[in-house]
Amino acid sequence: MSSKEIKTFEEFYPYYLSEHQHTTSRVLHFTGTLLFFIALGIAIYFGWTWQWVFLPVIGYGFAWVGHFFFEKNKPATFQYPLWSLRSDFKLFFEILRGKKAFHAEKDHQ
Repeated sequence: MSSKEIKTFEEFYPYYLSEHQHTTSRVLHFTGTLLFFIALGIAIYFGWTWQWVFLPVIGYGFAWVGHFFFEKNKPATFQYPLWSLRSDFKLFFEILRGKKAFHAEKDHQ
């Protein structure tokens, strides 16, 4: 999908979901995002300053393993960094609320 085809986040999110169909990939994304939030809380609590640079490595490290080894596609982060990050958070909270599942075919609409 080219950037000319996607104009809004509402158009991007279904594309994002289509790139995250493998269960292991979704588990890795969820785990990375969960660890990101935990590390963020720790960084805030302890008043860390320069350690914040490691936060993206935590989240994206897990996600990229999912893309490269399970989805076998290129992460949307490279073309749509902000929408991709927003989508990671959206999928994370949808899984927590039960609206989406680790198994893509079990997603609730």
